[in-house]
Amino acid sequence: MNLCCWSSILLKLILPLGIAVVLILIVGLPLLIIVSRNYCRKKREILSKDGIFSVGFFHPYCNAGGGGERVLWCAIKAMQIRYANLKVVVYTGDLDSSPEEILKRAEQRFNIKLVQPVQFVYLRHRRWVEAAMYPYFTLLGQSLGSLVLGAEALAGFVPDLYIDTMGYAFTLPLFKLIGGCHVACYVHYPTITGDMLRRVSGHMISHNNRPYVARSPFLTAGKLLYYRLFAWLYGWVGRCADIITVNSSWTEEHINDLWLCPLKTHRVYPPCDVEELKKMPLLSESEESEAAKTLDEKCLIKIVSVGQFRPEKDHPLQLRAMYELRQLVSEEVWDKLMLVFVGSCRNKEDQDRVRDMQDLCKHLSLENNVQFKINISYEELKKELQEGTIGLHAMWNEHFGIGVVECMAAGLIMVAHRSGGPLMDIVVESEGSRNGFLAADETEYAQAIATILKLSPRTKKVIRDAARASVDRFSVDEFEKGFLRAVDPFLSKRKDT
Repeated sequence: MNLCCWSSILLKLILPLGIAVVLILIVGLPLLIIVSRNYCRKKREILSKDGIFSVGFFHPYCNAGGGGERVLWCAIKAMQIRYANLKVVVYTGDLDSSPEEILKRAEQRFNIKLVQPVQFVYLRHRRWVEAAMYPYFTLLGQSLGSLVLGAEALAGFVPDLYIDTMGYAFTLPLFKLIGGCHVACYVHYPTITGDMLRRVSGHMISHNNRPYVARSPFLTAGKLLYYRLFAWLYGWVGRCADIITVNSSWTEEHINDLWLCPLKTHRVYPPCDVEELKKMPLLSESEESEAAKTLDEKCLIKIVSVGQFRPEKDHPLQLRAMYELRQLVSEEVWDKLMLVFVGSCRNKEDQDRVRDMQDLCKHLSLENNVQFKINISYEELKKELQEGTIGLHAMWNEHFGIGVVECMAAGLIMVAHRSGGPLMDIVVESEGSRNGFLAADETEYAQAIATILKLSPRTKKVIRDAARASVDRFSVDEFEKGFLRAVDPFLSKRKDT
C-alpha cells in the first residue's frame, strides 16, 4: 500500500475524531457547565429555604497542626460567634481522623474550642495535590490536581460562600463558575512569585530548582517559559475571587503583582496566641539554668526552632549554623547549648525529613546538642518556649512567620531569615528599637547567635521587652477583626441582630 493510501486512511480516521473533539469543546463543555450549575443551585437552595447560610472552608490538611490550621480554626470560631444560622463545612482529606479527633487536636494544639460543631466533608483523592505525585511540573500538577479534589468537594457540599485557606487558587473558578458560589481565599504564600523566576534565571540551586536544571541553559530557558505561563494562569484564577485576604506585606505585594486586583485585597495578619504567651513570666539567668538542670545537666541554654517539618522551612540551614557556631564559642559554652526543633509531621515525607535531619546531626557531630519534639501539645510548646533563650527560623521568603511571632511573644530573642514577612513586618534591627536579629546564611546565623550569647542580662531584657511589645498587632483579636471586616459584605445581612 503506497503513501497516498495511508494518508487517505489516516485523514478519514483523524478528521471525524477532530470534529468530535471540537463539538465536545464547543457544545458539550458549556452544556456540562450549565447542567452542573443548575444541580449546584438546587442543592444550595435546599439549605437556603431554612434560612441557613453555609460557608465551606477548603483545607485538605486541616489536622496538620501548623500556622495555616490556626488561621482556619480562628476564622471559623470568629464567624460562629459573629453570625447566627451559619452552617460551617470543612473539606478535609484527613481520612484517618474522626471529626472529634480533629477538633480535639485543634483545641490541644491551638487552645481553640469552637462555639458549635462543624460538618466535615471527607475527600478521598487528596493524593492528587501532593508533590510526590508530580516529580516534574510540580506546580502545574498540584494545581490541576486541586481541580480533581475541588470537584469532589463540590459534589459533597455546595456552600453559599467558599473559602480556600490553603492556597489552592485553581479551585476558585470551579466553585464560582460551576458551583455558583461567592468565593474567597486566605493566601499564606503565592504559588509562584517573581523571586522564584529570578532564582531560576540566576541559575540558583534550591528545593524547587534542581542542580541539573540550574546548570543547563537550555533547561533553565524551558523552566522560565513554563513558570511565566503558569504565572499568567495563576493570575487568571486568582482574579476569580470576590474576597482576597493575605497574611503579610510580602504576600500582598506579590499577589497584587500577579492577580492585579488590589481593591479587593485585604492584609490580615494571621492569628498568633500572643496574649497567652506574653503572660508567661520571663525566667532570670539563674532560673533558666536551674530549670535546664532538671532536664539535662548539659542543657543550660536552649535555642528553640518552631515550624512544620517541610522542605521550605530549611531546617538543615539551622543545623549548619550550629556547626558554624561551634567554631565561634568556647567548648564550655558549646556544651551548654541545645537546639530544640518543635514541629508537626503531616505525612511520611515529613517523617523522612526528620530522619534525614537526624542523620545530618550525626554527620556534623551535633547529636548531643539537638533534640526533636514532634507533634507535641500546646502546653508542651509553651514549656519549651519558656525554657528557651533564643528563637531560630530559617525559611527563605517566609510568607509571614507565626513561629517567629510566638517566640518573640514568649520572650525569646529571635534570629530569623532576612527576607519575606520577618524582614518586612516583624523583626526590627535598628539600634534603639531592636526586637530581634536577621540573617541570610549559616555564617550570619552563627554570628547572630554568638552575639546574643555575649549580651549582658540587661541588654537581653531590653530586646525581649521590645519584642513582646511589638507583637500585639498579630493577636487573635486583631485577626478576627480584620477577617470579619473582609467577609462582612457577604454575611452582614445574615448577622444575628
